[in-house]
Order: sequence, then C-alpha cells, then structure tokens
Amino acid sequence: MHDVGKLAQVSAMTVSRVLKNDPGVSEATRERVFAAVDRLGYRRNETARSLRLGGTGMIGLVVTNLANPFYSRLALGVQEVATEHGLRMMLSNTAEQAEREPGLIDGLIDHQVEGLIVVPAGSRQQHLADAMRHVPVVLAARPPAGLDTDCVLVEDFHGAREATACLLAEGHTRIAFLGNPPALYTGAERLRGFWAAHEEAGVEPDNALICQGLVDAATAERAALDILDRPGGPTALFCTNNRISQGAIRALYKAGITLPLAGFDDFELSDVLGLPLTLVSYDADEIGRQAARLLIDRLSHRDGEPPASRRITVPTRVIRHGPHSGDRPCGARPPSA
Repeated sequence: MHDVGKLAQVSAMTVSRVLKNDPGVSEATRERVFAAVDRLGYRRNETARSLRLGGTGMIGLVVTNLANPFYSRLALGVQEVATEHGLRMMLSNTAEQAEREPGLIDGLIDHQVEGLIVVPAGSRQQHLADAMRHVPVVLAARPPAGLDTDCVLVEDFHGAREATACLLAEGHTRIAFLGNPPALYTGAERLRGFWAAHEEAGVEPDNALICQGLVDAATAERAALDILDRPGGPTALFCTNNRISQGAIRALYKAGITLPLAGFDDFELSDVLGLPLTLVSYDADEIGRQAARLLIDRLSHRDGEPPASRRITVPTRVIRHGPHSGDRPCGARPPSA
C-alpha cells in the first residue's frame, strides 16, 4: 500500500480507505489509486489482514470421500453458509482412511483455521478431542464418540426401516442386505432399521443374505453377483448408500435379472432407469448448512461461555421410481391369498 500511495501521490491510509470504498474519498483520488493498483498489480494480503483483525477467516472441512456426490453436496452446503458470513473453506479428503485423518486435521490447524467440520472416518476420535483444545469442532453425518460437541446427522434408522417396509409390503420376505462397514455409524444404524422393519412385519431375515463391509460400487457389484447366484437367492435388495446401489444395479444388469431395489441416497438418473427403485432421499446440502451454522455459532461464543452440545437430525423421505407390485403404499401388507 505504501508503493501504491507513492505512485498515486497519496498516503497509505488513503489507499486503504479507497480499497474499503470509503465514500469520503474524492472520485479523482479514487481514480489515481486504482490506476496505481492496476499498474503495480497490487493484491491485498487477506491472510495478514485477517490475522490483524483477530482471525484468518478460514474454516476447515474434512470429508471421507469427495468422489461420492453426498460429500460434494455437503461441502457446497458448508461453503454456502461460510460465504454468507465472510468465511472461506479449506477442504481435505481422508479417502475413508481413518489413519490419515489426524494428520489432515493437524495440517488445517497449522494453517490457522478458526474451526473444523469433520465427517469422521472411524470410530476412534481422540485426535478430535485434541483438536478441540485449539478450535471448535462440529461433526457431520456421524456422531461424536466420547466428545462433547455438536453434530448433524441423517435419519439413518428411520429411513432404512421405511424403505425396507416398502419391500416387505410388496410381499418380499427374502431381502438381501448390502451394507457398508458395520463399524461405521451409518452402516450400523441402517442395518438396525432393516432389522426393525422385518421384526414389525413378523419376518425373520436370512443371515446368509446379509453382506457388510462394502466400500464402493465395485465391491458391491461382486457381492450382489455372488448373492444372486446362490440357490434360493433374494427377491429384492436393500443397499445402504448410493455407491452400493449403483454396484448392485450393475450386477442385476449383468445377471439379466430385474429385482426391486431399495437404497439409501437418491442418485442421478435413478428416475429414468425403468427399475423398481425405492430410495431414501434427503437434503445433503442441508447437512453442510446446519453444520456450518453450528460452527459459526460456536465461533461467536469464543470469548464467552460455549453453548451446550447440540444434535440436529436432517429428515428423510422415501421416493419410488419405476414399476412396483400393485403400487401399494409403503407399510401396507400384501393381500392374503
């Protein structure tokens, strides 16, 4: 700014006032300053400015798989609210590798982020407790384990139970369960919902049709092909996330079979496949927006008593695509013979 002021023949303070759009600066002075800015290629150092004002204006977001549309939508929700509050977002991706998470979080803290939103990659969260000594932390999609902090979750249990009930209402008593690792909160809750729907319908699930630990579409495809090839195989499938659903759909296509499929997460083009799909849908952007609002609220209490920890649950709804048996509403039992 001293260089700009020297070229424009004004003080550095006047340069600062021009860059802040101070209405008290004359138009002639403003033009001289902007001409000097253009000539010198001046760019304000926002990091240094933010530090002088008491913070970097940066928050960190750690997700587990940026290739999954769910996490990119979550990130967009965080960014939307951060931008509204004049904050910027630094994004890190663990690729579902829990051992990478502590280093990524330490790196974000080293870069002076003011707070963190984290989708935990595993159930061990001591490193998050350590991070909370430096910055506020909000969890998204998965709850805290032994931490006193905010989180934003999806109705995992309720959504899985409702979608499974739809298949049971169509008369399916042999439903294969294709799930993500059981150690993950989402995997455990969605399996619990699957079982609850069976118990409410008086149907015993077949353990031989339950496959967990699937991490992507490829592993889901292989698992589905194996289950479909067994004698007395399933008459319907339940999948715990969009990638698993997509892998199962590829398996059905390769096997030349059309079976009803229920799955967590809607996904692009699901409505034009012509398959009997029952999908648990929700607003992934809203998870990010709510997490960002909780974090910003904690940042606003940095100099006072922090709020008690809060848990927000984003609701789900079941949507149906393609042909379904009799188009009965979910929860209705099939007519008796």
